Amino acid sequence: MLVSEIMTRDVKIADPEMSIAAAAKIMEQIDSGFLPVGENDRLVGTITDRDIAIRAVGHGKGPETKVRDIMSTDVKYCFENEDIEAVAANMADIQVRRLPVVNADKRLVGVVSLGDMAVEPKAMDEAETALSGISETRH
Repeated sequence: MLVSEIMTRDVKIADPEMSIAAAAKIMEQIDSGFLPVGENDRLVGTITDRDIAIRAVGHGKGPETKVRDIMSTDVKYCFENEDIEAVAANMADIQVRRLPVVNADKRLVGVVSLGDMAVEPKAMDEAETALSGISETRH
C-alpha cells in the first residue's frame, strides 16, 4: 500500500511569520496538533502543539511569538509513492506520529499520520510497528 492511498490531502499550512496563537487556532479548527510550515511554496518546518507548549509557553514566550521562532526546521518527510510499511518503520525509528508527504518535485501534497494508518485495515500492522517504535524510551 502506498502513502498516497491513506494520507490526508486537505492540509492547512502555517506561515512562519504568523503568531503561535494563530497557529494554535488553526490546530483547533482542524482538530490536529500538527501543521507543516510553508514559505514561498516550500516546506520550511513543522510546528506542533507540543512545540507551542514546550518551546514557547515553557520558556515564557507569549502568544504573539512567531511560528518561525519555535518551529522544527529539521523537516522529516516522505514521498507519496513510498510504501507505507517503509514509512511506518521510518516513523518508528525517528519517533514521530506524523510526516509531511511530498511529491517528486518535493511539493507538499499531504500528511500521513499514525491515525491514518490505524483506521485503514490494510495498514494496521504498520500502525502498530510505528507506535511501538515511537513509544520506546531512548536516551
